[in-house]
Amino acid sequence: MAKFYYSTTKQKVLLLLVAGLALGLSRSPRHQWRILTGLPKALKDTDRAVLNRILHEFHRERLVDFRIEKDGITQLVLTELGRKRALRYKIDEITISIPLRWDGKWRIVLFDIPERQKKAREALRSKLRELGFVQFQKSAWVLPYPCKNEIDFIVEVFEIRPHVQYLEVARMTNDAKLKLHFNLS
Repeated sequence: MAKFYYSTTKQKVLLLLVAGLALGLSRSPRHQWRILTGLPKALKDTDRAVLNRILHEFHRERLVDFRIEKDGITQLVLTELGRKRALRYKIDEITISIPLRWDGKWRIVLFDIPERQKKAREALRSKLRELGFVQFQKSAWVLPYPCKNEIDFIVEVFEIRPHVQYLEVARMTNDAKLKLHFNLS
Protein backbone atom coordinates (compact mmCIF):
# COMPACT_ATOMS: atom_id res chain seq x y z
CA MET A 1 0.00 0.00 0.00
CA ALA A 2 1.64 3.22 -1.12
CA LYS A 3 1.52 6.33 0.99
CA PHE A 4 0.33 9.37 -0.90
CA TYR A 5 1.64 12.85 -0.19
CA TYR A 6 -0.60 15.55 -1.58
CA SER A 7 -0.83 19.23 -0.86
CA THR A 8 -3.67 20.31 1.37
CA THR A 9 -5.32 22.00 -1.62
CA LYS A 10 -5.31 18.73 -3.56
CA GLN A 11 -6.69 16.92 -0.53
CA LYS A 12 -9.50 19.49 -0.18
CA VAL A 13 -10.42 19.19 -3.85
CA LEU A 14 -10.46 15.39 -3.72
CA LEU A 15 -12.48 15.31 -0.49
CA LEU A 16 -14.99 17.78 -1.89
CA LEU A 17 -15.33 15.63 -5.00
CA VAL A 18 -15.95 12.50 -2.95
CA ALA A 19 -18.52 14.41 -0.89
CA GLY A 20 -20.54 14.80 -4.06
CA LEU A 21 -19.47 18.23 -5.22
CA ALA A 22 -20.14 18.50 -8.93
CA LEU A 23 -17.47 20.48 -10.67
CA GLY A 24 -18.00 21.52 -14.20
CA LEU A 25 -15.62 23.08 -16.67
CA SER A 26 -16.85 25.31 -19.43
CA ARG A 27 -15.53 27.94 -21.80
CA SER A 28 -18.72 29.91 -21.41
CA PRO A 29 -18.34 32.73 -18.83
CA ARG A 30 -22.00 32.38 -17.90
CA HIS A 31 -21.59 28.66 -17.10
CA GLN A 32 -18.31 29.33 -15.30
CA TRP A 33 -19.95 31.97 -13.10
CA ARG A 34 -22.81 29.61 -12.22
CA ILE A 35 -20.32 26.91 -11.23
CA LEU A 36 -18.06 29.27 -9.26
CA THR A 37 -20.93 30.74 -7.23
CA GLY A 38 -21.93 27.26 -6.11
CA LEU A 39 -18.45 26.26 -4.91
CA PRO A 40 -17.65 26.00 -1.21
CA LYS A 41 -15.35 28.61 0.31
CA ALA A 42 -12.46 26.11 0.34
CA LEU A 43 -12.41 26.12 -3.45
CA LYS A 44 -13.36 29.76 -3.95
CA ASP A 45 -10.15 30.72 -2.15
CA THR A 46 -8.11 28.57 -4.54
CA ASP A 47 -6.54 30.26 -7.53
CA ARG A 48 -8.44 29.21 -10.65
CA ALA A 49 -5.24 28.28 -12.56
CA VAL A 50 -4.09 26.12 -9.62
CA LEU A 51 -7.50 24.41 -9.45
CA ASN A 52 -7.38 23.74 -13.18
CA ARG A 53 -3.87 22.27 -12.90
CA ILE A 54 -4.94 20.04 -9.98
CA LEU A 55 -7.96 18.75 -11.90
CA HIS A 56 -5.82 17.91 -14.92
CA GLU A 57 -3.28 16.14 -12.66
CA PHE A 58 -6.14 14.14 -11.18
CA HIS A 59 -7.20 13.21 -14.71
CA ARG A 60 -3.68 12.05 -15.63
CA GLU A 61 -3.56 10.00 -12.43
CA ARG A 62 -6.99 8.52 -13.34
CA LEU A 63 -8.63 9.90 -10.21
CA VAL A 64 -11.26 11.77 -12.23
CA ASP A 65 -12.86 11.51 -15.65
CA PHE A 66 -14.13 14.35 -17.83
CA ARG A 67 -17.56 13.88 -19.42
CA ILE A 68 -18.86 16.35 -21.99
CA GLU A 69 -22.59 17.03 -21.71
CA LYS A 70 -24.89 17.98 -24.62
CA ASP A 71 -24.96 21.63 -23.53
CA GLY A 72 -21.15 21.86 -23.86
CA ILE A 73 -20.36 21.73 -20.16
CA THR A 74 -17.60 19.33 -19.19
CA GLN A 75 -18.49 17.45 -16.04
CA LEU A 76 -15.90 16.07 -13.64
CA VAL A 77 -16.59 12.57 -12.25
CA LEU A 78 -14.61 10.88 -9.50
CA THR A 79 -13.36 7.40 -10.47
CA GLU A 80 -13.21 4.40 -8.14
CA LEU A 81 -9.47 5.00 -7.71
CA GLY A 82 -10.24 8.62 -6.80
CA ARG A 83 -12.77 7.51 -4.17
CA LYS A 84 -10.22 5.15 -2.61
CA ARG A 85 -7.58 7.88 -2.49
CA ALA A 86 -10.04 10.27 -0.84
CA LEU A 87 -10.94 7.65 1.77
CA ARG A 88 -7.27 7.38 2.67
CA TYR A 89 -7.32 11.09 3.52
CA LYS A 90 -10.45 10.71 5.62
CA ILE A 91 -8.86 7.94 7.68
CA ASP A 92 -6.55 10.52 9.24
CA GLU A 93 -9.58 12.33 10.67
CA ILE A 94 -11.07 9.32 12.48
CA THR A 95 -11.44 9.57 16.22
CA ILE A 96 -13.28 7.46 18.76
CA SER A 97 -15.52 9.33 21.14
CA ILE A 98 -15.30 8.44 24.80
CA PRO A 99 -18.71 8.05 26.46
CA LEU A 100 -19.38 9.66 29.82
CA ARG A 101 -19.96 6.25 31.35
CA TRP A 102 -18.35 2.92 30.43
CA ASP A 103 -20.85 0.23 29.44
CA GLY A 104 -18.66 -2.57 30.84
CA LYS A 105 -17.80 -4.07 27.45
CA TRP A 106 -14.37 -4.49 25.91
CA ARG A 107 -13.92 -4.01 22.18
CA ILE A 108 -11.29 -6.33 20.79
CA VAL A 109 -9.83 -6.24 17.30
CA LEU A 110 -8.20 -9.50 16.24
CA PHE A 111 -6.36 -9.92 12.97
CA ASP A 112 -4.32 -12.43 11.04
CA ILE A 113 -3.18 -10.54 7.97
CA PRO A 114 -0.99 -12.47 5.51
CA GLU A 115 2.63 -11.51 4.89
CA ARG A 116 1.83 -10.33 1.35
CA GLN A 117 -0.27 -7.57 2.97
CA LYS A 118 2.39 -6.62 5.51
CA LYS A 119 2.05 -2.87 4.84
CA ALA A 120 -1.69 -3.01 5.51
CA ARG A 121 -1.03 -4.96 8.73
CA GLU A 122 1.48 -2.36 9.92
CA ALA A 123 -0.88 0.48 8.94
CA LEU A 124 -3.69 -1.16 10.94
CA ARG A 125 -1.47 -1.55 14.01
CA SER A 126 -0.38 2.05 13.74
CA LYS A 127 -3.96 3.29 13.40
CA LEU A 128 -5.18 1.20 16.35
CA ARG A 129 -2.37 2.62 18.50
CA GLU A 130 -3.24 6.15 17.35
CA LEU A 131 -6.91 5.61 18.27
CA GLY A 132 -5.96 4.61 21.82
CA PHE A 133 -6.18 0.81 21.61
CA VAL A 134 -3.90 -1.20 23.88
CA GLN A 135 -2.02 -4.17 22.46
CA PHE A 136 -3.26 -7.19 24.41
CA GLN A 137 -1.36 -9.75 22.33
CA LYS A 138 0.58 -9.44 19.07
CA SER A 139 -2.57 -9.33 16.90
CA ALA A 140 -5.17 -8.52 19.55
CA TRP A 141 -5.94 -4.93 20.50
CA VAL A 142 -8.39 -3.75 23.17
CA LEU A 143 -10.44 -0.60 23.76
CA PRO A 144 -13.36 -0.11 26.18
CA TYR A 145 -15.35 2.26 23.97
CA PRO A 146 -17.78 1.58 21.09
CA CYS A 147 -15.90 1.75 17.78
CA LYS A 148 -17.43 -0.77 15.36
CA ASN A 149 -18.15 1.79 12.62
CA GLU A 150 -14.65 3.21 12.83
CA ILE A 151 -13.05 -0.25 12.64
CA ASP A 152 -15.29 -1.21 9.72
CA PHE A 153 -14.20 1.91 7.86
CA ILE A 154 -10.49 1.30 8.52
CA VAL A 155 -10.77 -2.34 7.45
CA GLU A 156 -12.44 -1.31 4.19
CA VAL A 157 -9.88 1.37 3.40
CA PHE A 158 -6.97 -1.02 4.01
CA GLU A 159 -8.82 -3.78 2.09
CA ILE A 160 -8.31 -6.39 4.83
CA ARG A 161 -11.93 -7.32 5.67
CA PRO A 162 -11.44 -11.14 5.60
CA HIS A 163 -8.51 -10.97 8.01
CA VAL A 164 -9.96 -8.83 10.82
CA GLN A 165 -12.46 -9.70 13.55
CA TYR A 166 -14.25 -7.22 15.83
CA LEU A 167 -15.48 -8.53 19.18
CA GLU A 168 -17.51 -6.98 21.99
CA VAL A 169 -16.84 -8.84 25.23
CA ALA A 170 -18.78 -8.42 28.47
CA ARG A 171 -16.29 -10.28 30.66
CA MET A 172 -12.59 -10.81 30.44
CA THR A 173 -10.28 -12.40 33.00
CA ASN A 174 -7.28 -10.47 34.25
CA ASP A 175 -8.53 -7.13 32.98
CA ALA A 176 -7.33 -5.15 36.01
CA LYS A 177 -4.35 -3.69 34.12
CA LEU A 178 -6.62 -2.60 31.28
CA LYS A 179 -9.09 -0.98 33.68
CA LEU A 180 -6.21 0.84 35.33
CA HIS A 181 -4.84 1.96 31.95
CA PHE A 182 -8.20 3.38 30.84
CA ASN A 183 -9.08 4.75 34.35
CA LEU A 184 -12.18 2.54 34.60
CA SER A 185 -13.76 1.30 37.82
